[in-house]
Amino acid sequence: MMKFMLVFPLLALLLNPALAQTNNESVDYPGFSSLVSEVDPYRQDRLIDLDTFLSYAEDRGTIILDSRSAAAFQAGHIEGAINIPFSDFTQDKLDRLLGDKSKRILIYCNNNFSDNVAPVMLKRVELALNIPTFINLYGYGYKNLYELNETISIDDPRIEFVGGL
Repeated sequence: MMKFMLVFPLLALLLNPALAQTNNESVDYPGFSSLVSEVDPYRQDRLIDLDTFLSYAEDRGTIILDSRSAAAFQAGHIEGAINIPFSDFTQDKLDRLLGDKSKRILIYCNNNFSDNVAPVMLKRVELALNIPTFINLYGYGYKNLYELNETISIDDPRIEFVGGL
């Protein structure tokens, strides 16, 4: 078993998340793994197509959240989106900028765009930013979340993509 764990360390962590626990009380991999398991079926019901995304975006109080870096956001984003970089997520900042946890929040990321040009360069599919964004927002108590589940072009006439393109 030890040889297996040395050869396939990531697989070993997946099979036994307790192995990832550290002595740092501020890092809880088993807790994160449990949260991911809780979020998975919930997220499946919150994946929406572009027409639904745009319809929801018209509702007053709905937030379109872009969690990419500030530089990527400034280079181009969906019209009306606000930017909170994923690396800046804290309970205080989210509560201050998003407000009421019952507000509808729409999320998207680079991998929703087929163009693979700046500012929406594709990421590895399993590392697309919308996944950790959804998990983290849910974990911080924001559960009225919807994720764009369609691949479109930044030139799609249904959206307005703005910024320093």
